Amino acid sequence: MRRFSLWLRDKPVVADSVLAGLLLLLDLAVSQDATNTAAFLVFSVLIPLPIALRRVYPRAMAVTFMVLSFCAGTIGYIVGDPTVHGALLGHGIMLYTLVAYLGRREGLWYGLALIADTVYGMALVSGFKGADLAFVSVFFALCWALAEFSGARRAYDAEVAARLAVADSDRERRAHDAVSAERTRIARELHDVVAHAVSVMIVQADGARYALRADPDTTEQALVTIAGTGREALRELRRTVALLRTEHAPDQVPQHGTAGLARVTQLMRDAGLAVELELAGELDEVAPEVSLGLHRIVQEALTNTLRHAGAHPKAWVRVRRRTDHIEVEVTDSGGVPVRPEDRIQGSGLGLAGMRERMAVLGGSLEAGRTADGAWRVHARIPLAPPDQE
Repeated sequence: MRRFSLWLRDKPVVADSVLAGLLLLLDLAVSQDATNTAAFLVFSVLIPLPIALRRVYPRAMAVTFMVLSFCAGTIGYIVGDPTVHGALLGHGIMLYTLVAYLGRREGLWYGLALIADTVYGMALVSGFKGADLAFVSVFFALCWALAEFSGARRAYDAEVAARLAVADSDRERRAHDAVSAERTRIARELHDVVAHAVSVMIVQADGARYALRADPDTTEQALVTIAGTGREALRELRRTVALLRTEHAPDQVPQHGTAGLARVTQLMRDAGLAVELELAGELDEVAPEVSLGLHRIVQEALTNTLRHAGAHPKAWVRVRRRTDHIEVEVTDSGGVPVRPEDRIQGSGLGLAGMRERMAVLGGSLEAGRTADGAWRVHARIPLAPPDQE
C-alpha cells in the first residue's frame, strides 16, 4: 500500500484523473434534472477535463476551467436550462491548486474571477439566494484555508529536506577534511621517516668512504648503521604506504571551479539562505589546491551564515581572479541569531579550519564584524601555492 502511495505521488495526472472522473459522475447524477440533456452532457464531459492536468499546467487549466464554467452558464441560459453542473465544485479544487502550488497572488486573481463568475451564473440561472451564497462562500473559504495549510506544510518539508541536504553535505565535507588531515599527517610522518633515514645514511656513507682504507673498523660500523637504518626506514615506509592504500583519493575530491561554487550556492538557496554569487575572471583554470581552497572557504562561510545570521539570512559571495591571486569575499546580512534549539550545530572549528587552509596555501584570511553588524570573511589565495617540503 505504501509503495502504491509513493508511486501515485510521482504521477499526479493519474490521481487527478480519478478526481476528474468523480466530478463527472457527480455531474451525471444531476443530469436527469436537465431540460436540455444533450447540451448538459457535453459540458458534463468538458468541465472535469482540466482537473486531470491541474498540477501539470495549473495556470492554463485554471483559465480553461473558468472559461468552461462561463460557457456552461451562458449556454444553459440560452437553452433555458437552469440546472447547475455539479462538476463546477471543481472551482474549489482549482482555487486550492493555485494557492497551494503557485501562491496567494495567483489564487487571489482566480478568486476575483470566481466571484464574478458566481455572480454572473446566479444572475442568469438561479438568482441570488442566501443559502447558495453562504454555501459558496464557506466552500471556497475552506478550500483557500486548506491550500494555505498544505502549501505551508509543503514549503516546510522542502526547507527541512534542503537543510538536511546541507547538513549531509557539511558532514561529508567534514569527513573529507578529516581524511585529508589524516592524509597530511601520514605524509608528514612519511617525510620525517624518509628524510631522517636518508640523512643518517648519507652521513654514514660519507664517513665510511673516508675511513675505508685508514680505519676498516669504523667503515664496518658505518655500514652496519646504514643497513640498520635502511631496514628500519623500510619497515616504517611499508607501514605508512599500507595506510595510504586504504583510501582512494581521486574519489574523495569534490567538484571545483565555477560549477562547484554554483552547486554550493544553489544548495544553500534551497535551504532558505538567499545567496548572490558574483564571479569575475577565469576560475576553472587554476591549480587543484587553489580550487579546493576556494571551494572550501565559500562552503564553510555560507554554512556559518546559515547557522548564525538570523531567521532570514542573506549572503553575498564575490570571487575575483587577479593577476597573481584570487580574492574571496563572503558577507552576510547579520541579524538576530535563531533560537539555539533551531540552530544547526557545528563543531566550532570552521574559522580555524579556514585559517589553517589559507596557511597551507600561503594566503591570508580576515573574518569579523563590519561597522553595520554584518559578518565578513575575506580571503586572498595565491595562484601559485607554496611548495610543500
